[in-house]
Amino acid sequence: MDWPLFFSALISSTLFPGGSEALLLYRLSEGGDPLLLVVIATVGNVLGSLISYGMGRLGNEAVHKKWLRMDETKVARAEVWFGKYGMPSLLLAWLPVVGDPLCLAAGLLRCNMVMFLLLITIGKAARYAFIAWAVI
Repeated sequence: MDWPLFFSALISSTLFPGGSEALLLYRLSEGGDPLLLVVIATVGNVLGSLISYGMGRLGNEAVHKKWLRMDETKVARAEVWFGKYGMPSLLLAWLPVVGDPLCLAAGLLRCNMVMFLLLITIGKAARYAFIAWAVI
């Protein structure tokens, strides 16, 4: 198990910055197994996104009312928007800057966790697989 890659991927997918892609490239250049490295990075990255999702879900009321200053009408409107456009956007949760807030928003808006996990896993695995494919 490549724990540094796992933890780099995990931290990179929370609200903290990280560079799991660079570490993946380094491990590949050392001759690591591409499939195993992609799986490790994906699992770590998905777990980190799940942490952001959980923070949103558990801190739902505090975030809405204190930090975002959203009343019930705005929350309801945001839930409708996320219901239409938010779920497919989770495929892009791997993107820098917008990916982490997407996961937090999914938790805030109580997005279905199974769909959340499915969509972010597809997007994040595809990103790491593309990186591995591009260098081997």
